[in-house]
Amino acid sequence: MLRSICRPLERCLGRRRDGLMWEMELKQHERGDYSIAVVQANSCLEDQTQVYTSPFATYVGVYDGHGGPQASQFVHSYLFSFLHKFVSEHGGMSADVIRKAFSATEDEFLRHVNRTLPHQPQIASAGSCCLVGAIVKDELFVANLGDSRAVLGRRASTKENNVVAERLSTDHNVSDEEVRREVEALHPDDSHIVVYNRGVWRIKGIIQVSRSIGDVYLKKPDINRGFGIPILLKRPVISAEPSIIRRQLKPQDLFLIFASDGLWEQLSDQAAVEIVSKNPRVGIAKRLVKAALEEAAKKRELSYGDIKKIEKGIRRHFHDDISVVVVYLDRNTRAKSSAVGYTTAPKDISSLNAKKL
Repeated sequence: MLRSICRPLERCLGRRRDGLMWEMELKQHERGDYSIAVVQANSCLEDQTQVYTSPFATYVGVYDGHGGPQASQFVHSYLFSFLHKFVSEHGGMSADVIRKAFSATEDEFLRHVNRTLPHQPQIASAGSCCLVGAIVKDELFVANLGDSRAVLGRRASTKENNVVAERLSTDHNVSDEEVRREVEALHPDDSHIVVYNRGVWRIKGIIQVSRSIGDVYLKKPDINRGFGIPILLKRPVISAEPSIIRRQLKPQDLFLIFASDGLWEQLSDQAAVEIVSKNPRVGIAKRLVKAALEEAAKKRELSYGDIKKIEKGIRRHFHDDISVVVVYLDRNTRAKSSAVGYTTAPKDISSLNAKKL
């Protein structure tokens, strides 16, 4: 149905070098270049990543799954289609269009869960953080559910001409005290809505993020009872309402980094921005992923080479799946690419590379 929107678009699978790494070194969008890289740590890749480009807009999507890959793969298939649909119906991009696209994706996934539940009950616990960026003319929209993150690299107003990081998205993770207070305020009759469990804060002792697509067992009491979770839900304990910012792009805005939580567990916003600003564009997303893996290795007193030898599944004990998209903003080079294009990372990197071998 809605997937047909993507059929005429170009599907590009970039260079694949390491067994669990995939990258698209550099491609063009309407106002610059972009680079993508993904590294797999889980037995099944739970991250999904896509970029849509046209003469009128560039869309970026990073979907960080949990409880399995089903929700992130579903969002990957439907969210951009809904964005196209509502942009067409409303005559342009807006925060309301984005909210409708997120809501429609959530509703469609719930219908999918209801159909699938009898023979695949685990799908009720599959969820996905969703980070979407849309560049339309000189406007940027960033929408977020969960703890993936969008960071802007902009030129500082100093003589040193440094590049500084500006976080554009909100992390919906109860490890943050402000988010915990927000969740507690929504559930004043539940003194155990947020619990410190296994070294971190979790909603009902289960999940860290307070917003996602999916996680139906934490949103629907009837499915929760059938799923056998020993908690009583009076109401949904997480939501699918995105945080959205709208920003007029400025001459000092140089590039954007969209990445799943796996990157930000290892690198600070400023460290990531400095890596992008100080290195060539070609392969820049992979450079960020490699820097994150090097940090993960240091924590275990290992080398980057040691990390690369660890198999998927076991590798999750060292780092999460990591997805990165770097988008450059070249204000003086408009209409760099006039073609419609669609780039998507593979659903499973290890299987893809195995087939190549």
